[in-house]
Amino acid sequence: MVLSFIDLKNFRLHSNTRLEFSKNINYIVGGNGQGKTSLLEAIYYLCTTKNLNQASDIEAISFENEFFEINGKFTEFSNNKVRILFERETNKKNVFLDEKQIYRASNLIGKFPVVALLQSDHAITQGSPAERRRFVDSIISQSSATYLKLLLDYNRILRQRSSLLSKIKELNSPELFDQLEVWTNSLIKVGSEVISHRNSFVSEFNEFIQKPYEFIMGVSEFPNIKYSTISNGNSVFEIEENFKEECNKVKNDELKRARNLVGPHRDDFEFYINNLELKKYGSQGQNKTFQIALRFSQFFYLKEKLNLTPIFLMDDVFGELDSFRAEKISLYLGEIGQAFITMTDFSKLEKLNKSDNDLVFNVKNGKVAYA
Repeated sequence: MVLSFIDLKNFRLHSNTRLEFSKNINYIVGGNGQGKTSLLEAIYYLCTTKNLNQASDIEAISFENEFFEINGKFTEFSNNKVRILFERETNKKNVFLDEKQIYRASNLIGKFPVVALLQSDHAITQGSPAERRRFVDSIISQSSATYLKLLLDYNRILRQRSSLLSKIKELNSPELFDQLEVWTNSLIKVGSEVISHRNSFVSEFNEFIQKPYEFIMGVSEFPNIKYSTISNGNSVFEIEENFKEECNKVKNDELKRARNLVGPHRDDFEFYINNLELKKYGSQGQNKTFQIALRFSQFFYLKEKLNLTPIFLMDDVFGELDSFRAEKISLYLGEIGQAFITMTDFSKLEKLNKSDNDLVFNVKNGKVAYA
């Protein structure tokens, strides 16, 4: 899949920017705060309707303007135009695919797969379990509409059950206890499906992470991912039975605390190198290599599952790498499709495996020029 052009209006520093891209690597070079990351952010919006850094939509409107608009065209087996329009007055985002409005963002997820390697990826290996769940859920959601629906349903059940637990704590009504049982059964049923999908994903994904990690570090280190969940089982039925047992164990505690205490929303994914847990024993270099390998693995996993080539985004990652890792990753980029890479320094281009088919853009104060 290729993004052939992008058109920005009132987006961050870009008051009126239109760019046509290479189908290979696009290097976006500029100082900090000049608007280069905003281009990646806009591309991510087109692919997912969401902000790259989880910021609110209204923050992306350039100063004193009333809206932002992003247009782009994707080509693979057919041509598709995507338009994102956000208006300050209504605080509403409108999404259009081939001139037809889409009312549910989930209808676009997975149609234009995207992988983003960011400086903040350190949180995946070194941060909280929520960061790792978000990473895994984003991959499975892009590759499976079924999982995306399950996840949305599960989060809705969590909100409803949490609200009910709060009411029970306040009112202690018998009728509310009957409602709680209904929501608990829904939590177990849908949550068990979520766990089953995650189990299958980890089993498959471990095969994908071997190649990029080995390419960067050789065969001396063996990466592995394990899924730590409250309810491991070989079938959905077994998972449900374990889930019920755990719910019964914490029932009184949940009523006292008015919180959902068990379920896949509290699970974790553990990363290992040579059977040693990365978070506890890994060096900074090993953590960074693992983060990069995860994103390349995500790319090839989505490519196989969707039969589409994802767009690859890298935000100022080369500045954090030693020359050895930078050279290896530059070589590995030759195995993927279209990529967008931001950098702060033109001199770093000399150390990368740049080809004549790549493009270089210079960004300064929201203005972009071909270098």
